[in-house]
Amino acid sequence: MDKTATVSVARLATGYHGRKGDIVVTQPFDAALYSGELTCLLGPNGAGKSTLLKTLSAFQPPVSGNIYINNRALSAYDDAELARTIGVVLTEKVNVSNMTVRQLVALGRSPYTGFWGALSRDDAAVVAEAMATVHIDTLCDRMVSTLSDGERQKVMIAKALAQETPVIFLDEPTAFLDYPSKVEIMRLLHGLARQRGITVFLSTHDIELALQMADRLWLMDKMHGVVTGTPEDLSLDGSIARYFDSTGVAFDINTGSFAIDWKPGLSVRLVGEGPRAVMVRKALLRNGYRCSADLLCDTVVEVLSDSYLVNGRQCTDIAGLLVELSTAIPLAE
Repeated sequence: MDKTATVSVARLATGYHGRKGDIVVTQPFDAALYSGELTCLLGPNGAGKSTLLKTLSAFQPPVSGNIYINNRALSAYDDAELARTIGVVLTEKVNVSNMTVRQLVALGRSPYTGFWGALSRDDAAVVAEAMATVHIDTLCDRMVSTLSDGERQKVMIAKALAQETPVIFLDEPTAFLDYPSKVEIMRLLHGLARQRGITVFLSTHDIELALQMADRLWLMDKMHGVVTGTPEDLSLDGSIARYFDSTGVAFDINTGSFAIDWKPGLSVRLVGEGPRAVMVRKALLRNGYRCSADLLCDTVVEVLSDSYLVNGRQCTDIAGLLVELSTAIPLAE
């Protein structure tokens, strides 16, 4: 079954209108965002990700082209309608004092109550549900200023949920978070898109997470423009490798992930299978050794069930293996 395109762009070019003419950041492109999907916007610094998000959010006008939300031109929406259609979570930390989590999340209801409007019973129920959905209901009476970065990000997502919009845009929601918190936020957003049937679009520098969790990607840079598709299709057609071509890093099409592009100068025959062999291979590559069971060379590393052999000499751990290996092969050939 075809998914609904809630947001679509036609020959959209982003940038700025200046006195001496337009400054184009993103060349014209066509693309769409779909209900029930998490889409990630990837690109290097300076590619124009924030400019694109601001344009899609109606914070600044496009240089040219058109943006449609639910088949209606973005320019046709007034401020009140936009507030009920698009929720936006920005990168900047919220600088609020003397405000509780519940009060901040409740601001998401302002499109329906007015900024100073009192919450009805239904409004309060929406706020409570939003906090429960992102698992911050136990923090509801905490002051926002006492929260961790990850907790603050959840509060802002809950505020956007309380806004009850079909579209949510987020600008680098995983910035400043540790890795487990990044994964938690991405899983949360992916689940929200699925469970609520909303459109979630976010910019991020966490390429590996995006490759694993995004339903679709928008790749952008100034040389190649914008290309869209599933992570898998963009991997297979070479787009991922092309957009993130960098010295020292290589995209592995077999795993669909990036890896350090080591340039080993030494060789070792590695015999063994399983997780222990994988870890040995990782350590050998880092230390400049090319390793394979098919290599014909004088030095052989064998992976046993509880130890390792380097040319027949036993080592109890990988650290010892590397020491033994350094004496078996000179550091330079």
